[in-house]
Amino acid sequence: MNRKNTISEPPYLPVAWEYREVIEEAIQKGTQGKIFFFNQDNQVDEAIGMAIKLAEEKNKGVFVVLDTGIKIRIDRIITLFGKIGAAYHEYDAYANACMDCTGGVE
Repeated sequence: MNRKNTISEPPYLPVAWEYREVIEEAIQKGTQGKIFFFNQDNQVDEAIGMAIKLAEEKNKGVFVVLDTGIKIRIDRIITLFGKIGAAYHEYDAYANACMDCTGGVE
C-alpha cells in the first residue's frame, strides 16, 4: 500500500466579526509589527510587516496581505500585532494539554 505522508491544511473556517474588525483597524492605521500564526504544516510561524489589505480567494479563504507580500489566512492567526486572533484558543489549548502523564519522569 502506497500512502503519501502529507499534512493537509485544515479547511477555512469563517472568523467572528471582532477578529476581522481588529485586522481592518490595523490596515486603516497602517500598523506594523509581528503576526504569529499556524502555517500550512500546522506549525507556529511568524511574520513581520504592515497589514495592507484583506483578500478573499475562492475555495481557500480570507487572507491578510502584508507589505512584504506574505499572505496569512485570517482563521489561522494566533496574534496580530499583540492582539488575540481567531486561532489563539487553538494555540492556548496546546499549553493546557497534559503533555505526559508521567510528569516528565521516565
